[in-house]
Amino acid sequence: MNSLQNRGWRWTALVLRVLLGAAFVYGGWAKLHESWRLFAMDIEAYKVIHSMVWIEVIARGLPWLEVLLGLWLIAGVWLRGSSTVTAVLLAGFIGLMIWAQVKHLDINCGCFGSGEKISWLTLLRDGSLLAAALVLAAWSYLRSRRPPRPPISGPLPG
Repeated sequence: MNSLQNRGWRWTALVLRVLLGAAFVYGGWAKLHESWRLFAMDIEAYKVIHSMVWIEVIARGLPWLEVLLGLWLIAGVWLRGSSTVTAVLLAGFIGLMIWAQVKHLDINCGCFGSGEKISWLTLLRDGSLLAAALVLAAWSYLRSRRPPRPPISGPLPG
């Protein structure tokens, strides 16, 4: 890959990191600035988790994880892990929203605080974020691949 292509990929990755990171920081921040109980109600409305203990753990912990992942993405820290975890979370969020649509649940998605109903726009937005996370994760894995070392010739030290 020549240096112009490499530079183009680096700029693309930077833009994806910042956009994805900003979306996660904002989503987590929006939930943290509301009562955790509002987010817990959004989680409970999906009718997937039946334990109020787990709903509370998720409602209190997920926003912090989102902020942390977003900051890691923006900073480019632990890019393989942060982009992969982000992609897995987004795939789970989309799966839950599709499940809610199939079950005809008229509920809030809980993506950026309370009050946003699940619609084709929320699915499109989260699907775009998932695509960005997948591209970023793939790039982060491919970028760090190094050619194998040549075999050692001559006697081994020892």
